Amino acid sequence: MLQAIGLCRFSYPALGGFQVEHETIEERIAYLYEEKRLEERFQLFETVALPCLKAQTDPNFDLIIVVGNQFPKQHMDRMRDITAGMPQVQIQEHEPAKQRERMKDIMRAARRDKSKPVLHFRYDDDDAVAIDFVEKLREAAEDTEGLCDKHRAVAFDWHKGYVAEFGADGIAAVEMDRLHYVASLGVRIQANDGLTIMNFAHEKINKFMPVVSYPDEQMWVRSHNGFNDSRQKKVKPVSVTPLTGEQELEFVNRFAINADVIRETFSKG
Repeated sequence: MLQAIGLCRFSYPALGGFQVEHETIEERIAYLYEEKRLEERFQLFETVALPCLKAQTDPNFDLIIVVGNQFPKQHMDRMRDITAGMPQVQIQEHEPAKQRERMKDIMRAARRDKSKPVLHFRYDDDDAVAIDFVEKLREAAEDTEGLCDKHRAVAFDWHKGYVAEFGADGIAAVEMDRLHYVASLGVRIQANDGLTIMNFAHEKINKFMPVVSYPDEQMWVRSHNGFNDSRQKKVKPVSVTPLTGEQELEFVNRFAINADVIRETFSKG
């Protein structure tokens, strides 16, 4: 069975890698660790990002959560508490460094057997994937073994999903079809090859390798919230509508996201 490695940066103060720029690393750390911002990040992480990983139909994956080595102790304690029941999780503390180079090093170091191919995926701390994402990723690599053996890397892209907003009133969302999005995009890399998924910008990955796209049912949920790095600049708004009762049930069954838990969590402020 191929090793599957996921990488999640949780407010890691990288040198570069953000669309919101800061003059100094101290300003970036102050921005990332501001209490109101971190509270929202944790609320989304606990209610949106983690439940679907805990519910994966194929639990055989590794998830590396990268935080800064200045991450406040109370928040590190909270991170350890909410991931305590997840044997897949490894929390790593790193000093500020160039984002892509450090992430590539982390992904390479996580590979247990370099003589075998490996599966990589990125994971944002405020998004979700379907509960069968890992299963489908591993199955896709097996189904395309002939193709994969001819290339250093092959990507697998499930491009249907939702953009959603989460708050005290519950969940509002809209269906989307977007190629090469971070969530539900995986890469199979050849044995004895130092490539990682972090070598490539996700939206340009088709320029560097074959991409097998799947028009299956919705496979991801993209969270729009107050602190999306990609949405701090002027962007086109996305119109969302409150979920119906039937859609709320779908979010539970497909993504392990519970609208009642969302309402309760975000009502606390």
